[in-house]
Amino acid sequence: MRWMTLGGQYDWTQKRYPDTTPPAFPSDIKLLLQSAFEDTTAEAAIVNLYSPGDTLSMHRDVAESSATGLISISLGCDALFVIGTSSDTAKSTEASEGPSSGATQDKILTLRLRSGSAVYMSGPSRFAWHGVPQILSGTCPAYLKSWPAGDVDSTKNEYEEWRGWMESKRVNLNVRQMWD
Repeated sequence: MRWMTLGGQYDWTQKRYPDTTPPAFPSDIKLLLQSAFEDTTAEAAIVNLYSPGDTLSMHRDVAESSATGLISISLGCDALFVIGTSSDTAKSTEASEGPSSGATQDKILTLRLRSGSAVYMSGPSRFAWHGVPQILSGTCPAYLKSWPAGDVDSTKNEYEEWRGWMESKRVNLNVRQMWD
């Protein structure tokens, strides 16, 4: 898997964002995302590029001091996305355990994210464990398979050598607000 960042630059060695003002987040993407997800200010993003066989291990996004929701947008091939949360609301009806056992109940959900899918992780899911165990080859939508070459005349197309490149790829834009 390959990645790049937009806006705030996370320091992977120190596991934190710098205290300085971050670079500006791309205004066109920010406007689009904030019109759909009004509670989150787009300040930093990780853009992940997946190829067949790539995975993203289970992890939690806990570097930000903000508990504001995370925005995740998928393009290209489908992916399996796994998210798990814990809840202490598990109740017991057994007399031996009393009216409430106080047990923790794990909830695990697997979603198939298709091109154009948006996931908003807020509330209990904001700091949940999540990962991408599989990219599903051969699922890129037809309209993206030739990107960036598109359907233009190949003799005059500066992107012709890239034709078909996106056919086996997945791009994920994961956007977050760094501070409240």
